[in-house]
Amino acid sequence: MQTRRAGAPARSAGAPEERPATAGGAVRRWSAAVVVPVALLGLLSACTPEAEPAPSASAAPSVTAAPTETAPAPVALNPEGSAADNKAFFDQVNQALVAGNPAAGGVEFTSNLRTNGFDIAAMQVTPDITTVGVAADSIQFSVLWKNECLIGQYGHGAYTSTIAPVLGTGQCLIGQTRAIDW
Repeated sequence: MQTRRAGAPARSAGAPEERPATAGGAVRRWSAAVVVPVALLGLLSACTPEAEPAPSASAAPSVTAAPTETAPAPVALNPEGSAADNKAFFDQVNQALVAGNPAAGGVEFTSNLRTNGFDIAAMQVTPDITTVGVAADSIQFSVLWKNECLIGQYGHGAYTSTIAPVLGTGQCLIGQTRAIDW
């Protein structure tokens, strides 16, 4: 027969014996709560592809030479080429002028184009001064090239260009242009 401690509740027959909580039981429950997820994590990581191994600390880092920027090769006027073939040269000539003279006007653009081989008789330029006597916001200049037009525009420090078909008038620019008499 079992003896009962004083103040302890009576246990019914067939019920498991209750044990007092001990530090060892708490440790077992805690370790099970930690070990099971860690084990699952280990199983799952075995299913993923392996990562590249990290370089060892003793390996010397490789040095790669940085590519150096090289200026584009200068282009030249191609008298046999189309307007498209000569646009890069047209732009190069005009951009060089702007870089050296940000205040360039019609005389400077047309003179610079002539100096670089373009036919001054095939050029047009808009006035630098408006009809009310103030400086134009921008100027346009063109070179008629084999039934096409190389057209440049410069104003507010920005240069742009395009190629356009010749107008029905046989010219490249619409509106008032000035005589090129220099």
